[in-house]
Amino acid sequence: MSARNDVPAFFVYGEPSRALDVGFLHVETVMERRSLHFGRVAPHKHPLMGQITFWYKGEGRYRIEDRTWNFSAPAISFVPSNVVHGFDVDEQADAIVVSVSDDLLRAMAPQVDLALDAPMLLSGEAGVPGWSKVGALLDMVMEEYRDGAAASERVLAGLIGVVLSLMARLGGKVGFEGASPAVMLGLDLRRAIDRHYREDWPVGRYVETLATTPHLLDKAARTVFGQTVKDMVLERRLLEAKRLLRFTIRPVEDIGREIGFEDPAYFSRFFRKRMGLSPTEWRRQNSEAAGAG
Repeated sequence: MSARNDVPAFFVYGEPSRALDVGFLHVETVMERRSLHFGRVAPHKHPLMGQITFWYKGEGRYRIEDRTWNFSAPAISFVPSNVVHGFDVDEQADAIVVSVSDDLLRAMAPQVDLALDAPMLLSGEAGVPGWSKVGALLDMVMEEYRDGAAASERVLAGLIGVVLSLMARLGGKVGFEGASPAVMLGLDLRRAIDRHYREDWPVGRYVETLATTPHLLDKAARTVFGQTVKDMVLERRLLEAKRLLRFTIRPVEDIGREIGFEDPAYFSRFFRKRMGLSPTEWRRQNSEAAGAG
């Protein structure tokens, strides 16, 4: 693969990366964007969302980071945010692609059986019961999504969660030992941040926990995520704050403490600096979902 600094970052393929709404979901088929890629999708990454890609017909070659696999339908992959991937497929191939924002994936994680912080690729045989269920569920996801305004976020998230758990049941998770040490360390760092971001650890604590050096950890963070370690921690805290502001009715002060800010004024300044609004103002603008879940 080319150097990661040259790897494009997209919203959905071919569209510039942008900020996502909390709870963002997007569903389409690969060939809906055929005019952009003609079956040859160059290595790229999505900074703020993971993707499920279910190949229901055709065959091709799939790339995740430094590894390549030949596959034929049915096949399914899960790629977390910031993991580089791409593929070449034949003219008959098509897949359903479900893009899910990081905040929604993190909210779903306790209810699903699949680890959502590492990439995977599975292939199987048509007609096998587990694969038939996956196909039927993703057809339902597509149908529900295309209902537009009538679509239910809870129904979509529930169906997607079942798909992720079925992927774990089907097994066959790809070994990811072939990835570069920087990529592996970057993924380990994200897992550590997910566990400890509320605790306001200094960067040195992550260095110690991951048994590395400040230079190597900073290099991994910049290489894989394009951010410093400190920025990754702050971005994780911001994501959780937005999720709690939108989907709960907890007081702003409690939410600040939940994500590691004991001083409500400091939390408000932190949030306004990144979002352009105070937590209360941001919640008001997103109030259509406040109190759900």
